[in-house]
Amino acid sequence: MTPLFAFDNRSVLIFLGLSVILSGAASYSAGRALALRWRPIWHGAVAALLIAAAARFLHYALFGEPLVSLARYGLDFAAAFGFVLSGFKLTRRSQMKQQYGPIFAREDAPRGSPASTGKPS
Repeated sequence: MTPLFAFDNRSVLIFLGLSVILSGAASYSAGRALALRWRPIWHGAVAALLIAAAARFLHYALFGEPLVSLARYGLDFAAAFGFVLSGFKLTRRSQMKQQYGPIFAREDAPRGSPASTGKPS
């Protein structure tokens, strides 16, 4: 019986190149696009599933790795969904800060300062 993951230098480099760099860039962009359009985060899970499937196909077509491997597909999905979440959260944080900046500025101000009490200085 073959192990689920064969950790040799070639497979690690392939995973880093395709699943982390290429799929990561696509996933980050997908998460960013979802946040910019004010879509819910579960759309990101669907996008990550599709990106992971595309990455798995590239692994199969370019390097002869197994196409249908649940463990490897799960690893590709986890990497893709991590990048989707980071793109979504960073963009949403920027949107919230831009939209509701005065509210967040008062929360960040030290206690007792004019900005925290809401009174003009």
